[in-house]
Amino acid sequence: MGTSAREDWRMLKLIGQSFRMSLQNIKNNKMRSFLTMLGIVIGVAAVIGLITIVQGVTSTVMDQFEGLGAGTLTVSAPGTALKSGLSDSDLALLEKAEGVGGISPTVSVTTTAVSEGNVCDKISVSGKDTIYFRRNDIIQSGRAFNDAETNGDTRVCIVDMDFVKNVMQGRQVLGSTVMLDGYQYKIIGIEKKDNSLMSYYMDTSDLDGSVIIPYRNALTMSGAANVTSLDVYIADGYSNSEVESNLRRVLDNIYNGADNAYSVIDLESLMSSMDTVEGMMTTMLGGIASIALLVGGIGIMNMMLVSVTERTKEIGLRKALGAEPIRIQMQFLIESITLSLLGGLIGVAFGMLIAFAGAKALKSNFTISPGAILLGVGFSAVVGIIFGWAPARRASRLNPIGSADAGSFPAGQP
Repeated sequence: MGTSAREDWRMLKLIGQSFRMSLQNIKNNKMRSFLTMLGIVIGVAAVIGLITIVQGVTSTVMDQFEGLGAGTLTVSAPGTALKSGLSDSDLALLEKAEGVGGISPTVSVTTTAVSEGNVCDKISVSGKDTIYFRRNDIIQSGRAFNDAETNGDTRVCIVDMDFVKNVMQGRQVLGSTVMLDGYQYKIIGIEKKDNSLMSYYMDTSDLDGSVIIPYRNALTMSGAANVTSLDVYIADGYSNSEVESNLRRVLDNIYNGADNAYSVIDLESLMSSMDTVEGMMTTMLGGIASIALLVGGIGIMNMMLVSVTERTKEIGLRKALGAEPIRIQMQFLIESITLSLLGGLIGVAFGMLIAFAGAKALKSNFTISPGAILLGVGFSAVVGIIFGWAPARRASRLNPIGSADAGSFPAGQP
């Protein structure tokens, strides 16, 4: 075995012995070691928990935005004092714009529903067309509108589960009729329950239910002549920005360039903004949680300094018997790193539990972030090295003549 190999083996043996002595000392001082690690545990748990929760919520919202707005632009067109909303001819111009794969007007109004004497006056009504249902799979049972029902004067509707509960009250739903705004509508479908994060936080407690009807019927119900909101679906091969520019040109012509006559919302741009916000929040929360790690590091340094003072006789005897300063320094430094890493691993476990509980409470994704775990464990190891260096160096520089008084040290250690 060469000289270099022997040196490497000697160093590994030294590290192994120092590690075993560190574990023994931690075991002999359980309460003090636990209190010392507590700051590291809290810091790492905070880093892991907060970052994982933020990433989970962001991931959930992004997934739902992608489902709502992948290849979709939303146009809001209240119009001007001279021209309100968008007429049928305006909608035809928008549909012919380059890159547009289809448009779906939306009309919203609140009305009263009556079913066999049961009156509910807080019913949310949305007017949609057939294109909306082709792009959105929301029907649980029954069917969506057909073209004849959307374009004609046929009164049909699709209801949600709240409507079924509050208005129908256990009666047959599909095929039944219900009075909406004084007109009879036939129920042809039931919506799926919306379990999205956005619906969870949307306050609908004051509503008795929601209904979707053909948008032309909704226009009549609202008393409006024109549509003020619509979704624009992007054709294959076109980007959102390209189609947005084309739409703006058409809308500028419709409203003669009037300010604030319309707005075009691109959910992809909103998602990009959310990515930026998530990065900023992760950095900020990580910085705040890192303060606890620094406090834990100071606790480790204080404990190690106390340990050096308490073990002065042991250190002196070991030096007097020939132990090298590097060996003394190595033992105390490894002990500091071991405390930090143990605290870091415990903190990771608690952080995951906090993140899991937070995801359940917020109804968001629970995503384990390897980056956050590596950050927490790595930072705790760095804290152990930085804050354990001074006590370890102090221990290695103790004078054996003044410190090697009567005393004992762990058996089998020179």
